[in-house]
Amino acid sequence: MSELPQYKQANQTVTFDYPEHPLQVTVLTDAIVRIFEDRGEKGQSYAIEGNKETKAAYTVTDAGDHYEVKTAALTIKLDADRHVDAYDQDGNALVTDYRGKRQLLDKGIDKVHERLVKAEGHSVSKSTVSSDTGFFELIKSLAPDEHLYGLGDKTGYLDKRGFEYDNWNADNPQPQLEHFKNLYKSIPVMLGLKNGHPFGLFFDNTYKAHFDMGKENPNYYFYSAVEGNLDYYILGGSSLKDVVTNYTYLTGRVPLPQKWTLGYQQSRWGYSASQKQVQDIADGLKKYDLPCDAIHFDVDYMDGYRVFTWDKNKFEGDPKAFVAKLKKRGIKVIPIIDPGVKKDPDYKTYAEGVKHDYFVKTPDNKVYINKVWPGDSAFPDFGRPEVRKWWANNNKFLTDNGVGGVWIDMNEPASFEGDIPDDTVFSDQETPSTHKKMHNVYGHNMAKATYTGLKEQQGRRPYVITRAAYAGTQKYATVWTGDNRSIWPHIQMMIPQICNLGMSGFSFVGTDIGGFASDTNAELLTRWIEAAIFSPLLRNHAAMGTRHQEPWSFGEPTLSIYRKYLKLRYHFIPYLYDLFAQESQNGLPIMRPLVLNYDDDPRTRDLNDEFMVGDDILVAPIVEKSKIKRLVYLPAGKWIDFWNNREYDGQQDIVVDAPLDKLPLFIKANTLLPWGPSVDHISEEPDKAMTFKLFGNEGTYEHYQDDGLDFNYQNGEFNRYEVTVKDGEVAVNLLHHGFEPAYQTITVDLPDSSVTLHYDTASDGYVLK
Repeated sequence: MSELPQYKQANQTVTFDYPEHPLQVTVLTDAIVRIFEDRGEKGQSYAIEGNKETKAAYTVTDAGDHYEVKTAALTIKLDADRHVDAYDQDGNALVTDYRGKRQLLDKGIDKVHERLVKAEGHSVSKSTVSSDTGFFELIKSLAPDEHLYGLGDKTGYLDKRGFEYDNWNADNPQPQLEHFKNLYKSIPVMLGLKNGHPFGLFFDNTYKAHFDMGKENPNYYFYSAVEGNLDYYILGGSSLKDVVTNYTYLTGRVPLPQKWTLGYQQSRWGYSASQKQVQDIADGLKKYDLPCDAIHFDVDYMDGYRVFTWDKNKFEGDPKAFVAKLKKRGIKVIPIIDPGVKKDPDYKTYAEGVKHDYFVKTPDNKVYINKVWPGDSAFPDFGRPEVRKWWANNNKFLTDNGVGGVWIDMNEPASFEGDIPDDTVFSDQETPSTHKKMHNVYGHNMAKATYTGLKEQQGRRPYVITRAAYAGTQKYATVWTGDNRSIWPHIQMMIPQICNLGMSGFSFVGTDIGGFASDTNAELLTRWIEAAIFSPLLRNHAAMGTRHQEPWSFGEPTLSIYRKYLKLRYHFIPYLYDLFAQESQNGLPIMRPLVLNYDDDPRTRDLNDEFMVGDDILVAPIVEKSKIKRLVYLPAGKWIDFWNNREYDGQQDIVVDAPLDKLPLFIKANTLLPWGPSVDHISEEPDKAMTFKLFGNEGTYEHYQDDGLDFNYQNGEFNRYEVTVKDGEVAVNLLHHGFEPAYQTITVDLPDSSVTLHYDTASDGYVLK
């Protein structure tokens, strides 16, 4: 047997001197350990900003045939053959190296038949073994009882076991199905339950990478990358929630959004082709009594698809006045911006980019050109800080016109004339690099630049929506699941997609309600608004050339049902905002799979058609055509049907009636929830009153309030209220009063009565009058 290597310690890093590549083990916290092998790749992390290492006690022990690096939460074992195994504080295996060899999946085909299969038009998937220089792979053991989650926006089901995926941001126009290996985002974090014990793995590598989650062999999963350092983090925790909290400590949390961004948003590629079309949509929303906070402008508003321009001919010469007119009615404008800058020497943005050398280059030092919406276009080199600053400043054109936020798209980066070659010269901060390395963080850096610009120019919490992302992009942007379709499999896929994005750090997420491409219908649109009504980003968006899917497009009863759920959404916005206030501290998503709240319940570990909102609400939408009943699994505890107050015991399946106008919805018994007023948009003026509803006989709830707009809350300008109902008595305790306009009245709706308390200035508290 080989001898154990020598090692040396420096602060919280232990370096083991294995031949060829020494291995570093760094204790960042009790529950986060970094494994690093330098393979010559320079540069800093894009996902992790700042020093995340905190003082944590650890020991290194020579156990004879292996070393043990032990913290209060994790034990890492390393043997002479470079195997790295991780255990929790009780000795339960979490992540252990597979000792055998890979066994390629036998697909029963030889070279002759492979050619015939391809000739008939079918594809044959290849082995994931790569010959690229610097290639490496990690093979980890899979237990018979092991479930794998995360990986961001990957298609398919909640539990990723048995599937394979690539991390390479891509705009694929084909209908997204469960066999897709990659989409718009590369979020290389996976979470697992191994024999019921939670863990996480984060692989911080921007190069193209592959995850086989036990498809090749049920005894192992593996990660491989075409280049870069071996750099991964083992995440511990006593629950899956702890693992998510630890991961978001590492890569960052979604900052508290402006409150109005939780309102309904209407969009369609084509609206902004004329001021009249946009006005007609705004008028329709008002006519049909549909609350709304934003209308999105797709590429049509620009002058020939030139970014940071506005075709004034389409907007009666004064788009700023029109944006202000909509804002006065409570509707913000969210315009789209793509990275492709039209090649036109008379166009200011292109001319500036060329003059200052801001665009990516070919290997022979020419501006790289490919086609996107404007035709021949150049691509900003967002890896460079000065280019990000330039791009941030360009957003002033939009903010000066009064926009509420910016929607960034096509930033995988997408291109119309073939893929951008790997050797195209991009920058890694100030260092020349390649598209091969910077591709997956292109959208991340564009989002960061946009966020920076809006923050400086608006003085508010920036509202940026991005299609492409990398781990950590959640600090700068909201995301959506991209160009879905008006098909039932996509409403079904929405739930696991959003839930896995949530566990991957992306709490502010949504999907195109009704479907972006293809033609929706009345039933599908109705079930979609029901299923999506608790998604943080609530946007109906469709492609040009598809059937219109505004709420009134199908007449009754679609319109009335749609209105019913939009109004329900606005009642729940204070609860969603409370969850975001909590998320900014703990990283836990708003929309969650049941397994995140009940990871000790085997029944929750692969539920794809139910989800929870925070800890207290369970949603079980209809996601199949023509279905009017469904089976709902209720986890431990007692649950109350939101619509009729019937109480059910948990840990059982129940049959629920779900006619077209009903979303099966359950509240955990003895829960207090805030209940916002009926409004047509979220006002920028502070609420003077708040209502809380009690589900059950008693409950306690902590509620957050600030101005919903700027960053003053970071200086203590917020309020926290503790509302308690016990033995029929209602009490309100103002835990923190830093935001001057506290609620003047707080009403608590009990099952059989209501109690209203009034703010008393003298005592800075709430009393009955």
